[in-house]
Amino acid sequence: MGRVGKGIKCSVVGCDGEAVRSLPVDKVTEAGLKVSGSRRAYLCREHYKDFKKATKRERLLDKWRYRSQ
Repeated sequence: MGRVGKGIKCSVVGCDGEAVRSLPVDKVTEAGLKVSGSRRAYLCREHYKDFKKATKRERLLDKWRYRSQ
């Protein structure tokens, strides 16, 4: 069982929600979210939704790039 399953809190500054996903800190900061932590960022449902919205174009381009090979 990982940290999310044990009930860790969201890593975004000022948020106290329960985390649902764990992502690398560098990707989350590139998306524009301010997180505290060194290696992994734990995001609640609402901040994960914000992360997905911010990286939608990037994920689409990666999908096209790897599909054509």
